[in-house]
Amino acid sequence: MKSFFVFIVAVLVLNTGCGASDMPGLMNSPSGETHEIEVEVLVENLENPWSIAFLPDGSMLIAERPGRLRFFRDGQLSEPISGLPPIWQNGQGGLLEVALHPDYENNGWIYLAYASSDDGQKGNTAIGRGQLEGNSLLNFETLFRGSPLTDLSYHFGCRIVFDELNRLYFPIGDRGEMTNAQKLDNHNGKLMRINDDGSIPQDNPFAEEAEAMPEIYNYGHRNIQGMAIHPLSGEIWTHEHGPRGGDEINIEKAGANYGWPLVTYGINYDGTTISHDTTLPGITDPIHYWVPSIAPCGMCFVTSDTYPNWKNNLMVTALAGQQIQRLTLSGTQVVDTEILLQGYARFRDIRQGPDGFLYVLTEDPGQLIRLKPLD
Repeated sequence: MKSFFVFIVAVLVLNTGCGASDMPGLMNSPSGETHEIEVEVLVENLENPWSIAFLPDGSMLIAERPGRLRFFRDGQLSEPISGLPPIWQNGQGGLLEVALHPDYENNGWIYLAYASSDDGQKGNTAIGRGQLEGNSLLNFETLFRGSPLTDLSYHFGCRIVFDELNRLYFPIGDRGEMTNAQKLDNHNGKLMRINDDGSIPQDNPFAEEAEAMPEIYNYGHRNIQGMAIHPLSGEIWTHEHGPRGGDEINIEKAGANYGWPLVTYGINYDGTTISHDTTLPGITDPIHYWVPSIAPCGMCFVTSDTYPNWKNNLMVTALAGQQIQRLTLSGTQVVDTEILLQGYARFRDIRQGPDGFLYVLTEDPGQLIRLKPLD
């Protein structure tokens, strides 16, 4: 186990071309706070680690995108757990998320989000669950698989959160075909809601529409890769990747349309215009956005007292931005941003552990690290 000290300086990230008073996501000035953080390296040599889940016995599960799920306990990383479903390793697809049922101590269900394919040529995001016994996952059952299947290798989503009724929410990206996000006859570009056994809640907003997929909770998303429950309001907060610019933070509402690709703050990768509009009637606007893109991935709220003055702050990890952002909130407004660990790695996931510390997964290098405050 290794650790080193990093001095973090607050940095203001500004979108260009408009003032703080008229657009969400912009700020007049940073707080000027600085923090000293100890980065403790717990695991090295991970391959595209995507997700962490904490078990009641104090151990962790770590999901690696190539299709491996491992225990981390007593300072050791286990061999891959057996019994996982066939996982389609295709571009951005693979094993994407691991999450415990809220009543895990009684029912033992472990949920996975992963890319699934029948023939190795076309696939989509799937949700399934199994029960751990030793180093094996038993009784695995597939609860959901996205439709349509496609051979494209990107924008799979995917995160999982549970609400107070144990319904689970998970996103699928537009799978590289942006117009999917505005059509209710497919799962792509949507946030889904199902019951914990895979059945469909009767009050899902489109459950009674003949031409709509009944699992859809809302639509108009490009590629959500961060999702967390707000500790005070209970609302579901997400962030998603924009194209060149226009990464967003949204508060998820039943039946809402979040606009992709009708509205965006970004442009195509070749510099061409996707839309001239950043808002339209009937569209739910983001509460925050980034231009240029930082490629946000994991997110969590700080609810512990471990980090001085960070209570209820939102933590966002970034891939292309190679940073962690700490967002200070006033209600649903982002009022300040501090950039942490700039250039350390591509940051994939961040979770608050039962001990109150923040745990982070990185790529290049593939590590599990723990952030420990020194002030």
